[in-house]
Amino acid sequence: MDIKPESEAVKPRRRMAGIVSHLKRHWWIWLLIGAGAAVAVYFAGVMPAGQNGAGRKGVADAQRPLPITAKQARKADMNVNLRALGTVTPVYTVTVKCQISGQLLRVHYKEGQIVQAGTLLAEIDPRPFEVQLMQAEGQLARDESLLKNAESDLARYKLLLSQDSIADQQVTTQESLVQQYRGAVKTDRGQVANAKLQLTYSRIVSPISGRIGLRLVDPGNMVQANDATGIAVVTQLQPITVVFSVPQDNLPAIMKRMNAGDTIPISAWSQDGKNLISEGKLIAVDNQIDTTTGTIKLKAGFENKKNELFANQFVNIVMKIDTLADATVMPTAAIQRGSIGTFAYVVKEDKSITVRPLTLGPVDGDNVAVTAGLTPGEWVVVVGGDKLREGTKVEMVTGDSAAGTTAPGGKRPKDGARKDR
Repeated sequence: MDIKPESEAVKPRRRMAGIVSHLKRHWWIWLLIGAGAAVAVYFAGVMPAGQNGAGRKGVADAQRPLPITAKQARKADMNVNLRALGTVTPVYTVTVKCQISGQLLRVHYKEGQIVQAGTLLAEIDPRPFEVQLMQAEGQLARDESLLKNAESDLARYKLLLSQDSIADQQVTTQESLVQQYRGAVKTDRGQVANAKLQLTYSRIVSPISGRIGLRLVDPGNMVQANDATGIAVVTQLQPITVVFSVPQDNLPAIMKRMNAGDTIPISAWSQDGKNLISEGKLIAVDNQIDTTTGTIKLKAGFENKKNELFANQFVNIVMKIDTLADATVMPTAAIQRGSIGTFAYVVKEDKSITVRPLTLGPVDGDNVAVTAGLTPGEWVVVVGGDKLREGTKVEMVTGDSAAGTTAPGGKRPKDGARKDR
């Protein structure tokens, strides 16, 4: 059988078919090759340019100073204050009650009125007690007349006895009768006094000076002696006291000043701590410590001339127990806390930050005393410390700029400093 040689036109077609068949069997190899080429092109062309731009921007940002607010530590006298929550307590609180039973005729006070001791508050129907007084006075008059007659008879009997005209027994009997009438008269006088007292109780007066509360009983009602509710409540407001508690650890310092005869000033502030209500002084310390809380009760006295303090009002108490002279003082906003303890970010002369551990003393409002770690004149960061590290460059945009003071680096802070004070 003769085999004809393959034509030249058929050979290219057979070669192409072989290549296609090979590609179909190994398609995943070519897919990987294509993906690798794409990644190579991306990193060789696009990514380097983008990365270089971001890198240049990051370096620029790292070199740019961070804006911060700093204030200067200074020397000042620092008050050592104790703060507590107190309750206003009147010196006297009296529930005015009836001492007799009867119908309430009239009420003479206005609710919330300031009354003085002895002011007439109300009246109870006095007629039953006037009748009792008349009866007691009539009984007294009768018995006084009997006594007078018995005493006259006794004098006559004694005269007859001296003349030996009557027996001794008659004189003795008359003397007993006189003593009996004298006792009756004394009892009658007591009844008269009691009737007058009951009549006096029909007029109810204020036992103390102070502010009277809301009316508890209306006229026309029957009231009972020593009724639990009473007819009104009077509280003394001038002077007035505030009771508060402090930790027992502060007791030695307080007692030291009290035993020395010093006056310990105390101020009462509103609940938000922004408004001063009144100023007074410490007047008493309780005689025992509360074991459940470890605190002791104190009492402060206030003149309360303008009636700013009301009974049972809650106030913030600030008690000054000492003064630190020439203490190093900085704002409390500069306090930072971390693994090294309490510290502050201090701005150095080259406008870089150093982390400075501090030992703090008492706090007074927005300022705190620093007992170690800081010297007057140094600048501490109060705003913008969240991104700071050791050596960070900063730019002071606001802060204290007292006359003659300059920021680190010889420049004064910007104008915003004057607004921040």
